[in-house]
Amino acid sequence: MTDEQPGTTSDDLTSEEKLENVIRLAFNGDRAQYEAFRRILWDATPPDTAVVLRGSAVTGERWKDGAPFDADGSGTSDLDLTLVGNDVIGFFKVTGFFVPGVHSRPMGEDDPDIAPDLVPLRERLMQMVNRPVNIQASREMVMYLRGELLGQPYHVLFDKKADGT
Repeated sequence: MTDEQPGTTSDDLTSEEKLENVIRLAFNGDRAQYEAFRRILWDATPPDTAVVLRGSAVTGERWKDGAPFDADGSGTSDLDLTLVGNDVIGFFKVTGFFVPGVHSRPMGEDDPDIAPDLVPLRERLMQMVNRPVNIQASREMVMYLRGELLGQPYHVLFDKKADGT
């Protein structure tokens, strides 16, 4: 880790270590709750969509300053979800993008109106995990850029689901 790039990178953790972190940190060690969370997302997302979890729930520490997950108290760290695919981009208003039609801003407490159809899903997920949940949408090329080229770690909750599965 250098001063220029604090935090954990994708190369620092195995897939299994990421999964263990997510279950331990975000789901209090409860694998059944993790699976129920995944099922809710599976049922709520369109076909041809993948869902990934990013941030301190995956690495155990904030990228910006290295503070541990929930450093400010139980339930204070959020879960950062990214819906990956073409159809999920349509959930976001044109004003809800960093790059229009490609990479949305996170829909959360600060910006709930940028993806109104996702509000009930977000509320259900937050109630389940007792912490903030942010939902973002990106096309595959953005996840490739962030994960593979920039080394930002993420955990795949599920890969693209085929139509009808």
